[in-house]
Amino acid sequence: QLQAFGGGLVQAGGSLRLSCAASGRSFNNYAMGWFRQAPGKERNFVARINWSGSSTSYADSVKGRFTISRDNARNTLYLQMNNLKPEDTAVYYCALSKGMTGSSYLGGYNYWGQGTEVTVSS
Repeated sequence: QLQAFGGGLVQAGGSLRLSCAASGRSFNNYAMGWFRQAPGKERNFVARINWSGSSTSYADSVKGRFTISRDNARNTLYLQMNNLKPEDTAVYYCALSKGMTGSSYLGGYNYWGQGTEVTVSS
């Protein structure tokens, strides 16, 4: 089970840190990812991190502003979001990959959190 939290309302240029707590199984051997879904739009890739945290990748739209990280001892995934823009407004979902590396494809993930809402005002 994945529980995402940390969303909220923030002004443009502000920061938020999302967390995703895993329970019920160990996620240490699997990659994880963050995706987001804006109202009326499809769910899109934001960032991924491999099982050890040594490899990350980002969507072009968030590169340089967002940082994904994980703490395997705490079974927790993070997404630090800086310099937020109104176009970052969405529900953010954490997901557990089917493998150790992860990818940008939704189909590569088989467990999803319930989502946490981020609203960025201009």
